[in-house]
Amino acid sequence: MVNSDERCLLGCGNIELFFFYHHPASLSKAMGLNHHVRGSQMSQSDSVDEDVQAFLPDQDQLHTYDDLTKVNPVTPTTVLKCLQARYRMKVFYTHAGCTLVALNPFQSIPDLYSLDVMKEYHCAPQPQEFKPHIFIVAEKAYRNVRSQLEPVDQSLVVSGESGAGKTWTSRCLMKYYATVAASSSVLKSQNTVKRIERRVLDSNSLMEPFGNACTLRNHNSSRFGKYIQLQLDRCQLLVGASVQTYLLEKTRVSCQPANERNFHIFYQVTHQASTCFLHRAAELLCVSAEDLQTCLRVQTLRAGKQNMLKPCSQAQCIVRRDCLAKLIYAQLFEWLVIFINKSICADKFSWCNFIGVLDVYGFECFHINNLEQLCINYANEKLQQHFVAHYLKAQQEDYVSEGLEWSFIKYQDNQSCLDLIEGSPLSVFSLLNEESRLNRDSDARALKVRLEKELCGNANISWHKFSQVPHFTVAHYAGKVSYQLEGMVEKNKDPVPPELISLLQKSDNQLLQQMFSQHQTENSTKGLSKVTVVSKFKNSLESLMKILHATTPHYTRCIKPNPECKPLMFKKQEVVVQLEACGIVEAIHISAAGFPVR
Repeated sequence: MVNSDERCLLGCGNIELFFFYHHPASLSKAMGLNHHVRGSQMSQSDSVDEDVQAFLPDQDQLHTYDDLTKVNPVTPTTVLKCLQARYRMKVFYTHAGCTLVALNPFQSIPDLYSLDVMKEYHCAPQPQEFKPHIFIVAEKAYRNVRSQLEPVDQSLVVSGESGAGKTWTSRCLMKYYATVAASSSVLKSQNTVKRIERRVLDSNSLMEPFGNACTLRNHNSSRFGKYIQLQLDRCQLLVGASVQTYLLEKTRVSCQPANERNFHIFYQVTHQASTCFLHRAAELLCVSAEDLQTCLRVQTLRAGKQNMLKPCSQAQCIVRRDCLAKLIYAQLFEWLVIFINKSICADKFSWCNFIGVLDVYGFECFHINNLEQLCINYANEKLQQHFVAHYLKAQQEDYVSEGLEWSFIKYQDNQSCLDLIEGSPLSVFSLLNEESRLNRDSDARALKVRLEKELCGNANISWHKFSQVPHFTVAHYAGKVSYQLEGMVEKNKDPVPPELISLLQKSDNQLLQQMFSQHQTENSTKGLSKVTVVSKFKNSLESLMKILHATTPHYTRCIKPNPECKPLMFKKQEVVVQLEACGIVEAIHISAAGFPVR
């Protein structure tokens, strides 16, 4: 029987665990587990090419390169071969200068994260001299807080594409701090820390079923971003935490792409579909079936001082039904986060510093991409810019200011892509918001023409001239992605019919009453330009970036060795694209060329 930690490491979502609980053979088959997999899959890995001989004659020792700055010459090929050799030997962490590369093993490695290993890294005089590990990154940040290095607060940024292992890595970091920050000679303090530790770790178990889903690329994909602040007192003891979340993909509640699934929680609590959906929904919402049907089928129009009732078309009824489902789910998720924060957040006078763990959705490119993917990839663009500015640009400028002879290493600057998406006065976001303010049905083809006219000067946007589907293509730092324009404006508006709010406010369900008692349709109190999806997401992302800029960041780059999520399979093309996209090779170049001691 696979234990809970092993399930997490395998990337197995709670859906699959629920469904296959009594069918272990089916679970093994579904997750690609095979006790005899090593020999067959090792043959699929490419052999070491002759190009590695240029820097390492003995290829049997290739796996010993625990820091990629030791590789000479530094090229995508030589870096790739080192990682491939280490992956063969089941070595999954490798230093890359200022960052840590973490290859997803897609199998259980329980001894790698044991309590003894945590204590070993925490108690070591020089943990960086140990084998590369996520605990080295965690310990460095913790010691920065203890030594009061400026800025004192720390941020651990865990990045990578969907399925690369970001959520698991974030769990490891939280478990590490909950362990090392729990030591105290005072029994009362120990009990307090243990209680906080349990609540902090349990918060993940609550949020993931509500916010994670099975996608085409990952069985346990986070469909929201989160930044968890672990609050420390003056003795560096864990006294509390707070959670900030971003862009829950609530569209998934009413519609999932082909072969994907809804949020895990639905499969955990649902064991039967009723024959009368309307009455079952009304029963769950604690409202009358007649009132629910009326709200879905009739809209109220304001004409002067009078209200007029207008029947909805079938398409409008579907939109209103989906809006009701998404509204309730989003409000429930927000309530859950607030509930968690009330439970784990410390009094503002009892903590002085924090270590933040950022687990954000990875870069996405599907067959069909819409507003959700645009926002997700925009967030990844912002984080990539932060990495470029903090490490690649700043470190080189430091070398010059110190009078070192230095030839600048070229790196990919994604500012022009960010200008395209969020820039002022004209950008994809600004044009979307402008279209959303117009009181009319959107026209995808007309919007495409507008984008072509206004943004054609930016080299990061393009169109397939002969495509029959209105779209635009953005050249992101991690590759090109085409976004479908059909339905994008409606998603950006995210309107909420007032009848639905009134219905939920009258519910006999106390939780619904609590969630919607103070709820007002935002459009009635604010300008539309301030409440669109992209505007709210842009504002929340900017607040996150302010936090990151005010802290000392530590980057971990999670890499997905193969798209099938199978153990011991290393596909070179899959990995090299990720290495190039996130600037790993450039970071190694700069770290290797700089002076080791200032």
